[in-house]
Amino acid sequence: MSQQSQKFCTSHAKSSTWTPGLRTFFEYRDLGIGDATQGQFNAHVIRVKKPVEQFPHTGPHAHELNFQMFFVLKGWIKFVYEDHGEHMFEAGDSCLQPPGIVHDEIDCSDDLELIEFTSPAKFETQVQQAVGYPRQDDSHSSRTYSSRAQSWWVSTPTRFSMASMASRMRSSR
Repeated sequence: MSQQSQKFCTSHAKSSTWTPGLRTFFEYRDLGIGDATQGQFNAHVIRVKKPVEQFPHTGPHAHELNFQMFFVLKGWIKFVYEDHGEHMFEAGDSCLQPPGIVHDEIDCSDDLELIEFTSPAKFETQVQQAVGYPRQDDSHSSRTYSSRAQSWWVSTPTRFSMASMASRMRSSR
């Protein structure tokens, strides 16, 4: 068992608040797990921000963390994963995204709600550059092609932390 102390923690829907986060088209409800575990873990509910003003598309990216899992509570969400293709998740579905997997959210329903668990609570996101469709003469070893995704993901990431992304989003309003 872990020697690090954890605090008792509850989160009640009727007193919850929704805040901006990593993605401008989502709202986040922090469940208090980050504070209760001294940053070892995080859990938050994510929902689509109303009204939907922007197509919910993240672009290829990867997260620097040890654990990431989500469970769809309502609606649906569609991802494409490097080397695993396209997957649609509906209410009741879940996904464990291994550390560093390149993925891209390509669509979701207007009523999407999901719960996400991560470890550690704070982590960096690496934006992967999409380069377009492969050419037959294009055989660079630093690129990985996902045939179902129909795009190249280049391994020259741009790093963003969750805190810096939230700060950028607040200052751009």
